[in-house]
Amino acid sequence: MKIASWNINSVRARLDIVEQFLAAERPDVLCLQETKVVDDIFPAEMFQRLGYVHRVLNGQRMHHGVAILSRVPLTDHGRHDWQDNGEARHVGVRLPNGVRLENVYIPAGGDVPDRTINPKFGQKLDFLERMTRWSADLREPTLIVGDFNVAPLECDVWSHKALLDVVSHTPIEVEALGRLQASHDWVDLGRRFIPAPARNYTWWSYRAKDWTANDRGRRLDHMWASPEVAATAVAHTVHEPCRSWLKPSDHVPLVTEFAA
Repeated sequence: MKIASWNINSVRARLDIVEQFLAAERPDVLCLQETKVVDDIFPAEMFQRLGYVHRVLNGQRMHHGVAILSRVPLTDHGRHDWQDNGEARHVGVRLPNGVRLENVYIPAGGDVPDRTINPKFGQKLDFLERMTRWSADLREPTLIVGDFNVAPLECDVWSHKALLDVVSHTPIEVEALGRLQASHDWVDLGRRFIPAPARNYTWWSYRAKDWTANDRGRRLDHMWASPEVAATAVAHTVHEPCRSWLKPSDHVPLVTEFAA
């Protein structure tokens, strides 16, 4: 089974490259973040035509939004409001093999890493804390994927020194994400298959005309698995060429293949 995850930054604006990716890679399940569309007008026709007949959506107008599109049946749908304000940032399902699949879009956190003057940063930290409490009580095999908006390792950013005070790589965020990972012994599949300190980026800013020229990337997108699920993972790919496609997202897709 192949599971893909991609922050698409508006599924309607980038439907052509989603189709291009699905036609080339044929994952069994695709998890999208930042779909930016309400459920009633989600562009389902293309997915249906390509065989992704099972859809679980949690959309929001112009902002956020997550979706799971699948060629295999999905059951036991659920949503967590880890943002605690109704934003559409999570959707979960059960796969045919019994594994839970959770698709999450963690808040970016604004520009200033200080919750006293930047409420968005506080919301991000609280979101992670709520996830950690959920994770600590988890008793079933689970795969959690999505845009975590945190690059945890020094080698997960183009310059650790330059980004220490930049939201997504600050010590307080890294520590919060570390507590989340420890709460369930999550296995970071990205670093299992591409061990640190090897280069492994998933996001490049739109601000650079040529994102390849200075390669100022960050690893913001992740796939974590319960230990028993991680044991069945056989391959993991970061589809970096997608960043150069027509009208790209600033993120690229991740795909993990499982033996069962």
